[in-house]
Formats: sequence, structure tokens, C-alpha cells
Amino acid sequence: MFADFDFAVVIKSLPFLWEGMQLTLLLTILAIGGGLILGTILALCRLSPYKLLSFAAGSYVNFFRSMPLILVIFWFYFLVPLIVGRPVGGFYSVLVAFVMFEAAYYCEIMRAGIQSIRKSQVHAGQALGLTYQQNMRYIVLPQAFRNMIPILLTQAIVLFQDTSLVYVVGLHDFLVNAEIIANRDNRLIEMFTTVAIIYFVLCLSASLSVGALQRKYAK
Repeated sequence: MFADFDFAVVIKSLPFLWEGMQLTLLLTILAIGGGLILGTILALCRLSPYKLLSFAAGSYVNFFRSMPLILVIFWFYFLVPLIVGRPVGGFYSVLVAFVMFEAAYYCEIMRAGIQSIRKSQVHAGQALGLTYQQNMRYIVLPQAFRNMIPILLTQAIVLFQDTSLVYVVGLHDFLVNAEIIANRDNRLIEMFTTVAIIYFVLCLSASLSVGALQRKYAK
């Protein structure tokens, strides 16, 4: 099967593949940033003593965690232009979909991290006269983020893999660009093998880094 493997096709296509990888990485980074911010807000709402806030955040999380990501992408691709009143393009629609979807998962990660901080530290902050916001900012969240870094990175790896779903709205990410070359040059084995190796190397490297962080924080 690999007797006719043409490395020249792979080398020649690297610039075009890199263009797609740039989109994949950009979407991943922006979705992680937006998802973390929104997820943190949702986690604080879920832990809030106000039942309305807690219920609303919980409903949001349960809704998005019950939906397939590809359906969420389609939903926002058609919904966002209707809300804005004009076309916004596939990139921004997909970005909103990723942020909203990932926020539900980051919320649960953040909530678990916040609840892992011992109550005695919170009480110590209160004894020092810190407000709830100050307690969260200076005592709870810094420790929670450190404890959650391995899990957050694991979710980031999943998000990086899920960005391949943007093909449904016509965006040219890494996988789509590889498919274009494969079909154009009739070199499916070369291109999809290259894509598989690159995904494997990147995700394995990230997974090994997560494992190292887990061992570090376990000590």
C-alpha cells in the first residue's frame, strides 16, 4: 500500500497545510480563552448562594453538554447572522459556537477546582476581612487554576481535535486543506497519513506534558 508513497507531494503541500493549521490553532486558542472566561463566570454562578443564578448556570451547562458539537456549530452558523442582522461569516459563527460549547465543560472543571480548595482557607480570608470577590481573586481562584491545569490542558487537546468539524461550514482548516490536496492530486494515502501523524505527534506531546504536570502537582 505504501510502495508508491510520494514524499514530494507532502513536501510540496506543506505551505498549504500550514495555512490550514494556522486557522486550527487560532480557533483553538481563541476558544480556550473565551471558554475559560465564560466558564469561570458560570462556575461562580453555579456556586452562588442565589438560587436563580445557580439554576440558570446549571441549565446552561446541562443543555450544552447534552448537545452534539456539530449541531451547536450548525445552530450558531444560522442563528448568529439572524441576531446580528447581517452575515458574520463562518469563522465568527464557529468561534461563538466553540466558546459557548466549551464554556459548559470548563464550568464543571472550574467548579470542581474551586470546591477542592479547603474551606479553612476561605474562612481565613474572611477572618482577614476579605470580601467574597477578594477571597476568590486572591485565595481560591489562583490555587484552583493551578490544580486544574492538567484537566484544562486535556480539554484543550479535545478542543484541538474537535476543530476539524469546521468543515461543515466551509472553513479551510488543517484537515480540509489536506483533503483538498488529496482529492486534487489523487494522493489520499500521502495526505491523510501525514495528517494522522501530525495530529498524533501534537496530541501525544500535549498528553505527555499533561502527565508531567499531574506528577508535578501530585508531589
